[in-house]
Amino acid sequence: MPRFIAPIAVIVSVIFLGGLWWLTQPKKNDGPFAQCQTTSIASDGNGLGGPFELINAKGKTVTDEDIITEPSLIYFGYTFCPDVCPLDISRNVDAVDILAERGITTTPIFISIDPERDTPKIIGDFSYNLHEKMIGLTGSEEQVAAVSKAYKTYFKAHDKSDEFYLVDHSTFTYLVFPEYGFMEFFRRDVSAEVLADRVACFVKNI
Repeated sequence: MPRFIAPIAVIVSVIFLGGLWWLTQPKKNDGPFAQCQTTSIASDGNGLGGPFELINAKGKTVTDEDIITEPSLIYFGYTFCPDVCPLDISRNVDAVDILAERGITTTPIFISIDPERDTPKIIGDFSYNLHEKMIGLTGSEEQVAAVSKAYKTYFKAHDKSDEFYLVDHSTFTYLVFPEYGFMEFFRRDVSAEVLADRVACFVKNI
């Protein structure tokens, strides 16, 4: 093996790790939301988000303009999710309630990535039981795939021959404004209080 291969491998590794570090750092800019941003893709979005068309709890086709009428927290999951989704959504609605106490209204939105089982009625009942303001959305496989692609989420169902199959999926929550579109994403380890603080920062700097 040529002697120069090892040094090249080290250089490539350093560049790769440096790139990963840079992506996880806060995005620095001079915009009105700079002090609120904590992720590398905040505010400019890098093309994240955008128009979508889904089906609401009443079986009616709706668009993002119909749904996102105020600051909204969007989460992708499924109603048969045994643990992760309920915990994440509960965190989101707790943040919505904290914000309401501060005079800031926000909408929690739940988009199913399991349209085969999550009918409009199921998604509607599930959402309302978690919070009266929560909007539940489902759709055709094509509609769900399109909105998932727009927000760069990941999901993959296990063997569907088992009626209780699980679905692997990403667990980010997205903050979206009607005027600006995607603003920020939040990981699941962020508490309801911190989430509320960060949403409030964006609202107050509009």
